[in-house]
Amino acid sequence: MFDLPVKSVMDRNKFITVAPEQTISQAAQLMAGKHVGVAWVIEHGQLAGVLTERDIVFRVLGQGLDPQFTLVRSAMTTEPMSVGPNDSFGYALVKMQEHGVRHAPVVENGHTLGLVSARNAMDPDLDEFVSEARRREHYKTAH
Repeated sequence: MFDLPVKSVMDRNKFITVAPEQTISQAAQLMAGKHVGVAWVIEHGQLAGVLTERDIVFRVLGQGLDPQFTLVRSAMTTEPMSVGPNDSFGYALVKMQEHGVRHAPVVENGHTLGLVSARNAMDPDLDEFVSEARRREHYKTAH
């Protein structure tokens, strides 16, 4: 599973986009409506940033700012890390871990194609991966 290309595990449908000029309240309503914890901020057709539920909590609510008047631009994470569709899923997980994020946009030629999440590792294939890893470890210790 971890050797698979990101394009085979990414979600093409469960991500939303917002504009930097939208309010946090508008973005949060969209995120809640789709049951997602992250939104891609698109400006001039390109990924300009990422807005996460944590950004909303820590950069807006935690600072006493009003989400009705605070713009996405002021709370988003700029220059987000991203992965390509042909990168391995394992590589994507390592990059997410290194950057302390749980979601990564999948970008090709400046266009956002989808979302890869650490939750993708909870896929049923993970059970097979864990079983295989345990079998190999048992084999190593037995020989």
